[in-house]
Amino acid sequence: MRPLALFLTASLAVAATACATMNYAPKDPFAFMEEVEGKQALDWVRAQNARSLAHLEADPRFAPLKEEALKIVQSRDRLATGSIRDGHLYNFWQDGTNVRGLWRRSPLAAYAAGRPAWESLLDVDALSRAENANWVFKGADCQPGAGTRCILTLSNGGKDAAVRREFDIATKTFVEGGFSLPEAKAGTVWKDNDTLLVATDWGAGALTTSGYPFIVKELKRGQALAEAKEIFRGATSDVGVFAGDFESEDGTRALVIVQATTFFTSNMFLVAGDTPARLTLPPKSSVQGLHKGELIVTLQEDWTPPGGATAYKSGSLLSVTLDSATTQTPNVKLLYGPGPRDSIESVAITRDAVLVAGYQNVRGRILRFAYDGRQWLESQIALPPNGAVDFAGASASESTAFATFKDFLRPDTLYALDARAGSARAVQSLPAQFDSSKLVTEQFEATSRDGTKVPYFVVRPRDAQMNGENPTLLYGYGGFQVSYPPFYSGLNGKLWLERGGVYVMANIRGGGEFGPAWHQAGLKLKRQVVYDDFIAVAEDLIARGITSPRRLGIQGGSNGGLLMGVMLTQRPELFRAAVVQVPLLDMLGYADANMLAGASWVDEYGDPRLGPDGKPTHPDEYAWLARLSPYHNMKPAAVASAMPFFVTSTKDDRVHPAHARKMAARLEAAGVPFYYYENIDGGHSAAANQQEVARRRALEYVYLSERLMD
Repeated sequence: MRPLALFLTASLAVAATACATMNYAPKDPFAFMEEVEGKQALDWVRAQNARSLAHLEADPRFAPLKEEALKIVQSRDRLATGSIRDGHLYNFWQDGTNVRGLWRRSPLAAYAAGRPAWESLLDVDALSRAENANWVFKGADCQPGAGTRCILTLSNGGKDAAVRREFDIATKTFVEGGFSLPEAKAGTVWKDNDTLLVATDWGAGALTTSGYPFIVKELKRGQALAEAKEIFRGATSDVGVFAGDFESEDGTRALVIVQATTFFTSNMFLVAGDTPARLTLPPKSSVQGLHKGELIVTLQEDWTPPGGATAYKSGSLLSVTLDSATTQTPNVKLLYGPGPRDSIESVAITRDAVLVAGYQNVRGRILRFAYDGRQWLESQIALPPNGAVDFAGASASESTAFATFKDFLRPDTLYALDARAGSARAVQSLPAQFDSSKLVTEQFEATSRDGTKVPYFVVRPRDAQMNGENPTLLYGYGGFQVSYPPFYSGLNGKLWLERGGVYVMANIRGGGEFGPAWHQAGLKLKRQVVYDDFIAVAEDLIARGITSPRRLGIQGGSNGGLLMGVMLTQRPELFRAAVVQVPLLDMLGYADANMLAGASWVDEYGDPRLGPDGKPTHPDEYAWLARLSPYHNMKPAAVASAMPFFVTSTKDDRVHPAHARKMAARLEAAGVPFYYYENIDGGHSAAANQQEVARRRALEYVYLSERLMD
């Protein structure tokens, strides 16, 4: 059997090259792995799990590392952040007792004083036991104003597809005969207390090629789904169509429908009257909220409004007067135009001002914008420098909002923000979860192949010698405009840094650290710059003597898992370990109909799909992906020195587990060593509960210790 397996493995790379010019799909010897719950696939998974766990869990470090990890993930010393509505802060809490979690709330005044008075609303553990289900709480959408009814989203095992059920906060029970939607990748928003706007799987032909709904209907209380009235229809070629709402400080609501034509472009419609009216906004823009009659909008492309003389740059923050937003002459005003090393990460709407969390050279700050009826007035809220800021609760009906500050060595601190005064007050600081007294954080820049300066952070022992012998873990993502600023991780600190490891965060292109342009620099055929950036950081670490290929490991998940696969394909000699988490790896097949949500990402990576004639619909993109795809281009023998560790989940309905399965099977067929762990229950995070989180992280750090420290 071995020669046949080697032949099949080698044929993939040959076929990938051939099909780029001959326009046919390569035969895939491991296609059976794409049947998620298929017996042959799961038999292989269980065998690989047993083999890998037998080794990693037998390591004497595993038990203490898992115990430390469990203490951290189950610790009650965590900030209880959440959402604000009707004078309360709502929070979802998990610990050692509440493994699946509690949905609860506290009066806002008590929470802001640092003495929350928690009232439990739903015990997800008790619900799971009562219904014999593996429920994972995915959030709540509550009636506007002071309504007590909420639509709760519950996922079986952590999948994106979930059920939605009406729950009454006042009685703390599910509403008998209330709204109940079957499992689907769906969305709801309250139109009024007895009406929902629903986007879901309405039956045959009602989903896009990406697997999301494209029809929105109005569902009244007491109606069956089949009786709902259609109010908007997109197209199967869309990524998806969903409904949403924005509420202003005076209670005014703007109901909207978002038609995501691609992953990065959308048409937005205001629901008013019988026919939704399209907002006059560019395709690459996002509405963040409503304040004093002004829609708050971020731009992801340059835009000159119709009939206007002012051009606004990508990355800017604008306001558009609501009653002009569907006209051909929208009233547009500029709040903020970022510089080349700035970014807007998130926007919070309060009763008194618009708050913006963003970064300057990957260092966080919060800006405040107050509207006087004519113009926006800017100020900055004072917070510590050189860290990351995130909003932790805000409401258009409240003056108080909350934010967290953290960096690699300082635990999270919760701040109460007074949006009226523009001030911040520390409410709670967490105790340290690891000893950082002997550690230091530095920021460096590497020079990528095209000359671009790429920043990265290094967290290391203060007395580390620059002799290339420091065990170093390099993390990267580089996609979808997701930023990775400094963060505090008890798990990383206790299980790696405290034991002498070095941690590196690479802020490579494809992310959002410097706004939309930093992301768009690495789209589709330009994507090689993302990988060049990561390679440049690795080479810079080696040149500085921080580490060496013998001591350097890499880690990334999802899109970052693709990054890991490309590194194993393009520069495997730079690394001795690779933690490849819930990855994309088959870049010729990722967008196929059976590969879950993959089709929604063609605007990030390019489109490899074949038309009815068997030829690529986008030949240039297909040819590029044929050269890039780790599954098709990996040379197993070159990967042997890195001995990668693949981590995925059977229940992941976003990135198909077949990516990891097939890549690992290729290595197995070639006789190349690797580790593999597929969690049967977890969703895209590959962890269904805290015990599973602790186990998975302990496995990863045992692997890294063996490869880089021993």
